[in-house]
Amino acid sequence: MAGPPGIGARPAGNGSREAAHHGLPAHEVLLLLETDAERGLDHGTVTARRERFGANVLPPANDGGLLRKILRQFNNPLIYVLLAAAAVTMVLGEYLDSGVILAVVLINTLVGLVQEVRAEAALDALRSMVHTPATVIRNGERREVPSEDLVPGDLVLVEAGNKIPADLRLVRLAGLKVDESALTGESDPVAKDPVALPPGTPVADRRNMAYSGTLVTAGTGAGVAVATGGETELGEIHRLMGSVQSLATPLTQKLARFSMTLTVAILALAAVAFAAGVARGQPAALTFTAAVALAVGAIPEGLPAAVTVTLAIGVRRMARRRAVVRRLPVVETLGSTTVICSDKTGTFTENQMTVRALWTPAGRYEVTGSGYGPEGAIRPAGGPAADMLREHRHDEALRWSLLAGAACNDSTVVREDGAWVAKGDPTEAAMLVSAGKGGVDGQVFLADAPRTGTLAFTSERQYMATIHGRADAGAIVLAKGSVERILDLCGSQLDAAGREIPLQRTEVLAEAHRLARTGLRVLATAMVQLPDGLPGTLSDARLRGRLSLTGLQAMQDPPRQAAAAAVAACHQAGVAVKMITGDHLGTAVSIASAVGLAASRETGTALTGADIDALSPAKLPAAVEKANVFARVSPEQKLRLIGALQERGHVAAMTGDGVNDAPALRQANVGIAMGRSGTEVAKEAADIVLTDDDFATIEAAVEEGRNVFDNLTKFIVWTLPTNMGEGLVILAAILLGTTLPILPTQILWINMTTAVALGLMLAFEPKEPGLMSRPPRDPARPLLTWALTLRILLVSALLVGGTWWIFGLELAAGASVAEARTAAVNLFVAVELFYLFSCRSFTRSAWRIGFFSNRWIILGVLVQAAGQLAITYAPAMNGLFHTAPITADAWLRILGIAALASVVVGAEKLLRRNRY
Repeated sequence: MAGPPGIGARPAGNGSREAAHHGLPAHEVLLLLETDAERGLDHGTVTARRERFGANVLPPANDGGLLRKILRQFNNPLIYVLLAAAAVTMVLGEYLDSGVILAVVLINTLVGLVQEVRAEAALDALRSMVHTPATVIRNGERREVPSEDLVPGDLVLVEAGNKIPADLRLVRLAGLKVDESALTGESDPVAKDPVALPPGTPVADRRNMAYSGTLVTAGTGAGVAVATGGETELGEIHRLMGSVQSLATPLTQKLARFSMTLTVAILALAAVAFAAGVARGQPAALTFTAAVALAVGAIPEGLPAAVTVTLAIGVRRMARRRAVVRRLPVVETLGSTTVICSDKTGTFTENQMTVRALWTPAGRYEVTGSGYGPEGAIRPAGGPAADMLREHRHDEALRWSLLAGAACNDSTVVREDGAWVAKGDPTEAAMLVSAGKGGVDGQVFLADAPRTGTLAFTSERQYMATIHGRADAGAIVLAKGSVERILDLCGSQLDAAGREIPLQRTEVLAEAHRLARTGLRVLATAMVQLPDGLPGTLSDARLRGRLSLTGLQAMQDPPRQAAAAAVAACHQAGVAVKMITGDHLGTAVSIASAVGLAASRETGTALTGADIDALSPAKLPAAVEKANVFARVSPEQKLRLIGALQERGHVAAMTGDGVNDAPALRQANVGIAMGRSGTEVAKEAADIVLTDDDFATIEAAVEEGRNVFDNLTKFIVWTLPTNMGEGLVILAAILLGTTLPILPTQILWINMTTAVALGLMLAFEPKEPGLMSRPPRDPARPLLTWALTLRILLVSALLVGGTWWIFGLELAAGASVAEARTAAVNLFVAVELFYLFSCRSFTRSAWRIGFFSNRWIILGVLVQAAGQLAITYAPAMNGLFHTAPITADAWLRILGIAALASVVVGAEKLLRRNRY
């Protein structure tokens, strides 16, 4: 794709590439691209360049094909364990159990395949962003073409409502504003300017460029396409997303290690048992059957089901708390999270500009309420709202300031689906709402004094002005804009009575600076009544010195009410919170301070994208660890930040809503997208979608994730003693050369029924007190601590000893082998049942928890009891599982051993309650 310098080249995010089109004057860019600012390209050139550069589309992902995707789902030690269990049960002739286990494998494979396909859907959603009609000038003729037909050098025309079809170097414009939030994170539409910029200007500040996939909100413009397809900034994000591999969650990593260890141990134990039996002269076929029974007993068949059900319950609970989970394992990953990297706009803030303060030459005012809703009032600073204020009888300047904000305005605020939303510029929408809170209706004014002329806001002008005609009062000019530009137009200011008094420029600037230091965006308003009308057309020259300043309106995208409390809760839980935004540093620091994230550039706790680029790879991780706020960052820099945190051993959650966030969402251990304001690209790249865009929901989801991990651990601690005990009982029988106390079919009964009726009930266990007061789990910490391992060994020993004792006691009392085995089976289940209540908490007793705080366990106990009575006394079950009815005395001995085991575990818990 080599060609003339500059053709098709994509400037890098840091401006370091040779062809940095934003750093060149427009006429030089036209020369480099061999095009014309009036006639565009000729048809021959377009055809040649299309053959050379290809279509203006993002390249498809290389997924390796469906078969490779399917095979990847089997690359998991847990799947190996399941397949081994299926093979063992098939050898034993238990085809139904083998079929069930294979079905579990199939379901896991399908779930993994669906998740991989969904991940690739993020790339497809990104590719779809560049499919849009485009208006071009070719051979001096205006025409509509599909965006994929654009080539470098095409002269593209854009206007309000258009999606930018390629990366454009703007050559001329009129009041052009572009919403680049999806690409850069900039919360406000960007006013464009064709003037050349320094080569090192970051993407978010390149006002002479319009990038593919962004949206024109106001004005018109023309630009030359400097990059298409994969060479655009959007193409770079596509490349980054394609290069990012989804990380295994802490749970899947731990389960993989645990499953591998368990598999090796089971196979080794079975091999030792078989070798020992053969060495003792036992028949090889019989010994092999016993060794297989040992393996069946040791394999926790219920573990995959427990993992799936527990995660699914976590998903349901999170959905009730407005967090929709797209990948099951990330439910638990949130509980392991050590740092949350959050976007600012819409997550920490309302994503609704709100006027917070007003100033007039007569006084200062506060504005209550938040967002675009009409709720709220205007009141004197530090004082209560007064009825006279709504009528503006004491401050005429305030009335004119509100009127200027409402009538010199091209936006609207409407109610949609029960919520107030802005149609147009968020700043103008905020001024409409503040006017309404002060009782000023711009529509009423416009009906009496229709707009007859407009000076549109431009980056050069920095203000907007409108002229309104009145039959009885000549003309009225209203203006709003930056403080300095409005002051340049003013020759006076209004007092409380509406009289013109000398302009106090120094006082006004001091007040504007005071408001800006609090993180507010300050605009000035002005007006003039012209009884004889304005001579000539509305222009800068005719307005200069004729306006009267009416006041200042200071606004911000306000912090969410629950954000500060949620940040504090995360800090208490040991989870660090960092703000990563494409917005300006001052705005980011202001919001960060409001929600409890202390940050400043002087202390190194606030960094910009330029600061990040200046850091070496060796110094970056430590700097990222220290900082709380990162402003003006690019997609590549977000990736570096997440990677640096992971390099420091963090489990990182990342939130975002824009296309620019998508690569980092894929890179993070947990990607969290905004459901309301998020782009489809961000949602497809994320693991979790917040339906309310609220940071407080993330904190709630972390709490649910911790509970999920707790409940999974409780299940494992509950089920392993049974599997270990069954295996050791079989091993002892082989080594001693005696009759098996339990048969393989009976082991399968114990494992499958108790896992479903008893163990899965732990998935419904409510959160334990103080869950969010604990520090995050160390990612390197094993699934089972040494203390929990000792408890598993203790219960296993109790099961082995109790089984051999009751088996021998029943035989000595004259019971048949079938009756003795039935007693042993019921002992295993009884001990599991009693032990289940102990496993409901690692530290607290069942009495303190309350037996009925998880009613699902009571239901499970009743179901399991009914099953045990059936396998013991139902003739059909006796024939199928080789059991026989037992006496009441046998039941008393069984329950006595189970109660003793419960007391022993309770005592162990009391002694070691601080070691979990």
